[in-house]
Amino acid sequence: MSTVLIRNGRIITATDDYVADVLIDGDKIKLIGSDLPRSADRVIDARGKYVIPGGIDCHTHMELNVGAAVSSDDFETGTIAAAHGGTTTIIDFPTQARGKSMHAAFDEWLAKAEPKAAIDFGFHMIISYLPDDLLPEMDTLVREGVTSFKMFTAYPDRLQLDDGTIFKAMQRAGANGGFVMMHAENGSVIDYLVQKFIAEGKTTPNYHLLSRPHQAEADATQRVILLAELAGVPVYIVHVSSYRAMEEIRAARDRGLPVYGETCPQYLWLAYEQYADDSFDGARFVCSPPIRERANQEPLWRALATDDLQTVATDHCPFCMHEGFKGLPKQKELGIGNFAKIPNGVPGVENRMHLVYQGGVVQRGWSMNRFVQVTSTAPAKLFGLFPRKGTIAVDSDADVVLWDPQRPYTIRAATHFMRVDYNPYEGVTIDGSPSLVIARGRVIFENDQFLGKPGQGQYLKRGTYAPL
Repeated sequence: MSTVLIRNGRIITATDDYVADVLIDGDKIKLIGSDLPRSADRVIDARGKYVIPGGIDCHTHMELNVGAAVSSDDFETGTIAAAHGGTTTIIDFPTQARGKSMHAAFDEWLAKAEPKAAIDFGFHMIISYLPDDLLPEMDTLVREGVTSFKMFTAYPDRLQLDDGTIFKAMQRAGANGGFVMMHAENGSVIDYLVQKFIAEGKTTPNYHLLSRPHQAEADATQRVILLAELAGVPVYIVHVSSYRAMEEIRAARDRGLPVYGETCPQYLWLAYEQYADDSFDGARFVCSPPIRERANQEPLWRALATDDLQTVATDHCPFCMHEGFKGLPKQKELGIGNFAKIPNGVPGVENRMHLVYQGGVVQRGWSMNRFVQVTSTAPAKLFGLFPRKGTIAVDSDADVVLWDPQRPYTIRAATHFMRVDYNPYEGVTIDGSPSLVIARGRVIFENDQFLGKPGQGQYLKRGTYAPL
């Protein structure tokens, strides 16, 4: 096992801010202190840099088959891109096929991820089908480290569950220590609006948002919170896109309920006004919930600053705009002439940390502690990884990022590592970026050069939810 000594860095956790040395021995942090002996295999001078825990993106979809297309990043390209941006752990979503077991989905995702992932990974389980005889699978999965279950109130033909099934799953999760995640949109109303617009000849990408109004998100958010309250379980609302849905979460938390919310960079940085015309270029912004009007952005930033929302994840699910990029087939172009056929999703796993740093720390004056909290520590605690992940501490995994506030970075599709032919944040300049990324003791990125290997990431058997 090799040793790495990081000297003179400014160590930032969710609660701490101090200058010290960090000694890494193998895959763990061994010592933290002043003037540690310099006998390590490699000594790194981190003077003038922040030493922060590797980011945790708790919402990704690598090589996800959505029927007509498969998301363009697999576990190799997606995890390499994540590491470049300072993320050293992802949590992805095995998706149960209707009529099949949840374990079949778990085995399928593990077979995809283990040979390819360059960083550590865990899984949430998407439940699309839950007869009573499959309930014991939830218990088994929790014991195997899949301790969170995602359900949908949208996509009637593939994923949407009725309220009774959602409540049944919530009760089981309450009994086995599992954590419930919800995609909250009113799928029946959305399905009606989609069909109505198409029948009227309104088929361009801008109608994607118009078919998924913020009221449909707020309605479903309130409903699943009430179901969770009735079941007596904590609930985590994924990809909150509107201030109305956020206000439902805030109201529940004000009542003392264990309700948590996640938002994504696309809702903090992008706006409907960018694709409100009839151009097909708007397909690059199509995801669900949709990227909303610009007026939603500041309330979401404020909610992150005041802990009304707790995490920033990406919902990374990229699809190329044009056929043939790196050999990939037609993807977004499947929706020419019918917005409902555009594969939903945007890239973001590489730039999440960049965008939260720029928008939160640089532009809005957040502390670096808050930056670490929403990008690493909060997801580690909620999803059973803390203190192994999500902090700089003795005996924690050596997932360490040297973040250089004097190292600007401009986001460009031409140079990003994601396997997708556009970047929705094209041209945004970040006033600081990672200069070195260590994943479980191995230097995996240095000065934008990938030094790791596919398959070095490990499956994480996660513990159960811990309240924040």
